[in-house]
Amino acid sequence: MDDEYAPRPIAAWFMVAAVASLLFMAMICVLYLMHVTADPAALPLDQRAAYEAAPAWVIGAFGVGAWAGVAGAILLILKRRQAELALLVSLAGMLLWLAGSLAVGPLREAMSANDLLLIIVVVAISWTVFWFARHSRQRGWLR
Repeated sequence: MDDEYAPRPIAAWFMVAAVASLLFMAMICVLYLMHVTADPAALPLDQRAAYEAAPAWVIGAFGVGAWAGVAGAILLILKRRQAELALLVSLAGMLLWLAGSLAVGPLREAMSANDLLLIIVVVAISWTVFWFARHSRQRGWLR
């Protein structure tokens, strides 16, 4: 009988997926940096309202999710077990960002449907990257 979690040779696609994970997480960090360095006076009125309605803890959760994601993706490329924990922290930050965006009334009302869709897609891909790290650890690909 085949043991589902028995150590196996590293799949040929592992490094491609790890680098893609790093590129995605780096893109999220750029998005975060664009947000925190934006000048609210230069934004259109609808975007300014959403920017000003976001509490610090929602933006902080986004930052934690973004930077922990980059760290986790780098650890994944280095084939380290700590990648799973870092990517779990990233996923938790992203989920808190989504929850805050939905729970804070003024922010939810100021956000467009595209903004909400972006957050949902980021959370979904972050979950996929975490799942990939977990899968890799279970297969014995991380040391």
